[in-house]
Order: sequence, then C-alpha cells, then structure tokens
Amino acid sequence: MTTIKGVLFDFSGTLLRIESAESWLRAALTASGTAMADAEITRRAAELERAGALPGDPGPVEIPAALAAQWEVRDRDARHHRAVYTALARHVPLPRPELYDALYDRHMTPDAWHPYPDAVEVLAELHRRGVRIGVLSNIGWDLRPVLRAHGLERYVDACVLSYEHGMQKPDPRLFAVACRELGLAPSAVLMVGDDRTADGGATALGCAFLPVEHLPVDRRPAGLRPVLDLVG
Repeated sequence: MTTIKGVLFDFSGTLLRIESAESWLRAALTASGTAMADAEITRRAAELERAGALPGDPGPVEIPAALAAQWEVRDRDARHHRAVYTALARHVPLPRPELYDALYDRHMTPDAWHPYPDAVEVLAELHRRGVRIGVLSNIGWDLRPVLRAHGLERYVDACVLSYEHGMQKPDPRLFAVACRELGLAPSAVLMVGDDRTADGGATALGCAFLPVEHLPVDRRPAGLRPVLDLVG
C-alpha cells in the first residue's frame, strides 16, 4: 500500500460551511441599508434556499429549464458563476434589484463562512507531520482570503480552483493539476470531500478518497479527524 504523502481537501462542506440562508439575507440587507420585516426575511430566505441561490449550499430543489445547461458548468468561469447564482436568486422577489448582487458579494466574504471545529487542528497536525496539503474546489471566486481570515491558509501548500483552470471536478484533469501542484503522484494523495461524485472522481486518477458529511458545523465536530489515521 502506497504511503499517503499529500491530502487534498474540498472547500465548501468539507473545511468550512456557508452561513444559513437567513443569516446571508440579513447581512445583505444590512449592507445595502434595506429594511424588511422579520417574518418576510424568514420567508424569503427559505425561498432563496429552495431556489439554490446560496453558493455552498445544496443546489436548487428544481433547476429552471432555462438555467439547466449553465448550472452544469457553473464552476468553470467567474462571470458565469455569478450570472447563474444571481439568476437563481432573481426567482425570489426582493425589494431592491441591487440585492441580488449584494447577496452574491456577501457569500464571498470571510464572515459568511464557518470552519468545521476540527479544521485548524487537522491541517496543523498534517503540516507538523510534513504532509503536503492542498485545497481543490469547484468554485467561481478566489477562496484564499477566506482561508487566510480563518487561519487555514498558513498550512496550505496549493490551491486549485476550478474557475482558474476552466474545468471542474470530477474531471480527472483537475485532480491531475492538483497532484502536480503538490509534487506528488496521485497514488500518494488522499482526496477529502463531501461530494461522492465530484470529489470521489479523484479515484479515477488513482487517488484515495475519504468522504465527509455535508452537515452544519455544530453537527460535525470531528468529521476530519479520520484523515489523521490514514496519513502516517
């Protein structure tokens, strides 16, 4: 059995979790100086969640036919990513048109993300052991400032983001890029992620794969710790 010398982590739902839809909407309302009754906020937040408008959350309950093709490739280009998610949000009536971009802007801020309780601990221990660490994400924006703000970037040797390469997981080529960034053969790399299809695609290249559950941070206190048992 090949020794694991590097670990690739997915971002959303693996290392960090996006805030709730209601928290997200409240923050955008505050930032834009828009007033809305509490009951209306709760209702609209639930509608935005069902629409799949909050990046990092599960996708739409039902993808609008007009957006179906774009949804499948949403993580390959930054402008396209914004266009798809703001289009989904526009299916929910909000009092000011600028709120749709304000919502998108909010989700890219460090305050919108919460690290899982064991994320810093696990990355720090892997770093101490000399294990190479990468973040490999299907995403449409630069997550590095979020990692930095939450004390994670210092442990990360490489960030491979789908929109910067025009391809997205489970494309084996993106995993190959990440392994090259770590300077390791795929057989020496473990992929950790919450999506068995996208992240599990690493196995096609020869990487090992460890799934984690996409749960709220307070319901997954130690989901990343099994990584330490798999890496010597």
